[in-house]
Amino acid sequence: MATSPSSDVLERFCRYVRIDTTSSDEHSDLVPSSTCQFDLARLLAAELEELGAEGVQVTENAYVLASLPASPGAEGAPALGLIAHLDTTEVVSGTGVHPHVVTYTGGDLVAGETAEGPVAIAPETLPALHDLVGEDLVVTDGATLLGADDKAGIAEIMALVARLAENPALPHPRLGICFCPDEEIGHGAELLDIDTFGCAYAYTVDGGPIGELEWECFNAAEATVRFRGYSIHPGDAKDKMVNAGNLFAAFHALLPAHMRPEHTEGYEGFIHLEGVSATCEHATARYIVRDHDAARFDEKIALIERAAAFVNAELDAERVTVEIVQQYRNMAEIVRDHLELIDRAQEAFTAAGIEPRVLPIRGGTDGAQLSFRGLPCPNLSTGGYCCHGVNEFIPVSSLERMVDVLQELVALFA
Repeated sequence: MATSPSSDVLERFCRYVRIDTTSSDEHSDLVPSSTCQFDLARLLAAELEELGAEGVQVTENAYVLASLPASPGAEGAPALGLIAHLDTTEVVSGTGVHPHVVTYTGGDLVAGETAEGPVAIAPETLPALHDLVGEDLVVTDGATLLGADDKAGIAEIMALVARLAENPALPHPRLGICFCPDEEIGHGAELLDIDTFGCAYAYTVDGGPIGELEWECFNAAEATVRFRGYSIHPGDAKDKMVNAGNLFAAFHALLPAHMRPEHTEGYEGFIHLEGVSATCEHATARYIVRDHDAARFDEKIALIERAAAFVNAELDAERVTVEIVQQYRNMAEIVRDHLELIDRAQEAFTAAGIEPRVLPIRGGTDGAQLSFRGLPCPNLSTGGYCCHGVNEFIPVSSLERMVDVLQELVALFA
């Protein structure tokens, strides 16, 4: 491609990550789950208005919506959406983020110092570091996550908007811009008004290392398993006490260890124990179930139900119950009918000098919900590494080159 116009993406990114947008508990009934997400939403809306975007609004649920008119000659092309999410995970603090740039010279990548010592990651843990020697990397001070998931996506989209505002002749169809709340807890796409958004297709910009392109995700469910014990004084417990904690232990032992996430990769699904609380009288365990293949996904759910039935049969009583909540489905079911979206994304990466890598998402994405709601929506990389942790970082070059990728992509739809 020709030399790209300059970009302010780094400055935008560092500004955005300093704004706390941590989402709340996944079981929250509020959208957004945390009011702090409005802080970034309102800032982005103001910046979009300054850049001349049309129809800018922040909804009562903290969705930021805007559009850019098509370039001359592309007015008849279907509108294309670009989507990223406002929130960061509640797993690691996102309050008081202090981004800074370091030049990586090899060895351990040290983000900063805490009271416990240096916060660092070694190439033995992250082999990708071997390919990043000499790169400028944006890191935290080690006390918080960085927030590249997904403020890198926001910054890249906003930098593209700024570039198109400066040169409206750059080819592009009408673009719909949306920044969603609560993606990290699975609520991000639920309340987006697709008709108002008005796009035929969209891409989320919410992936990992640059070049990744994803259109397959997990099928997902949550399993809540409850155990009902019978408590009595332990001195008088013989043949009477039923310890709910022990029921959980017996149940959990029936789930194969090889199905745990720490033993899986690629297309291998898993059953993951997220948490357990137990007393003698009551215990509750929460699991998430994931698999790209629908049949294997159903088998994992059936396995949980059979394990509960087995424990109940051993007790000759109904002391274990299972509640399954379906969360999202593999968006490949929808996107496989729109593979031109994958072809164009690969072409955009190639045109920007980046080798595309089509990978399955080992997780979820707003694109899954949106695809099943009628808006086919694959996922593009942002360039970030080690999301959801204090070692999170992103190469400056990845931020800049993803703006070029987006410019190439929108041109293909003009």
